[in-house]
Order: sequence, then C-alpha cells, then structure tokens
Amino acid sequence: MQLVIVDTGCANISSVYFAFKRLGVDATISRDAKLIKAADKVLLPGVGTAHNAMAKLQQAELIDTLQSLQQPLLGICLGMQLLTGHSMEGNVACLNLIPGEVLPMQSAGLRLPHMGWNTLKNIGNHALMRGFTETDYVYFVHSFAVASSRYSLALCHYGSDFAAVIGKDNVAGAQFHPERSGKTGARLLQNFLEWQL
Repeated sequence: MQLVIVDTGCANISSVYFAFKRLGVDATISRDAKLIKAADKVLLPGVGTAHNAMAKLQQAELIDTLQSLQQPLLGICLGMQLLTGHSMEGNVACLNLIPGEVLPMQSAGLRLPHMGWNTLKNIGNHALMRGFTETDYVYFVHSFAVASSRYSLALCHYGSDFAAVIGKDNVAGAQFHPERSGKTGARLLQNFLEWQL
C-alpha cells in the first residue's frame, strides 16, 4: 500500500512516520502533487497555526490536489482542523472538505492549551472508530477545536464538548495525536490503513 504523508513542514512528521513504521507501513513524506494523487491513502499532519499551515499548502500548490482526492484522507491535530471550512485561528478559509468551524476552546476556566490525556464519548459507527470505547485515553495538545456537528465521529469534553474525530465521505480527521496516544492511537492509524471506501 502506498501511504503519503503530506509534507506540511511541521514538527510532528517524523513521529507520524515512525508510528506507521511500527505498523509495518513505510510511508512516503512528500509535497509532490503527482505522488499524493497516486497514493492509496493520504495523511495530512499539522502543528502550529491554521493561517501558517494554509499559507504553506498554498505555496506548495497543494490545495486543489487535496480538495480533489478520492482516496481516504486523514487529517491529524491541526491537519483535522484544516479539513473544515473556516478557522477563527487567524480567520482563514480552510480546505472545506468537511463542513465545520474551528473555534477558540470554551474550557470553562480549565487551562489552555488543552494538553494531556482525555477520553472520547458519543463514538460513532465508522470504520475509523472500530474498537474504540469511552474508556480509551488519547493525547491532545490544542487551544482551538472543531465545533460538534453531524460530522462528528467522536466527541471529547474539556470544559465543553468539541469534535475529537470528524468524517465525511473519503475524508476524516482526529484532533488528538494518534502518534502519541499509545495503543489506542495505533488502533486509529491501523483502522485508517484498513479503511475501505
């Protein structure tokens, strides 16, 4: 299987690469549109701000490429937020692959960024969520979040509910870091590798 991790120039790419390597998949890290289009699966990682990340995708001329993909595409952390229509972080238009809005977190006085281990709830029936339960812990680092909607495949509560996993058609995203979430994170990546449209 050909898995391409989009080279967004962010810091967590090598840890994502090694997380897949532990699952027996040697991913290609690239910003070559032809390679991305030819891949069986595409992963969009992200760390940093939505404004900077969208600017980098624009510079690499990858926005049209990502918007036209028919194969499974998974965004993680900021990569998930970029799948939505708009982010208030820098007031920037995103890829608009899954309807949604990225908003500052309403943490009800809990410290931000939301950093650490949390459980999921309202887990949907989707190939990506196979084997997940409400007792599984995953690792988050973020201060903006996608508002809960009908595209939410799982929610998390930190002061208020937000979308922890979203999905529509061939596109899905996880707000948490699967590469830093132990066996539970590995399960999400394995589910992604096995996801058939």
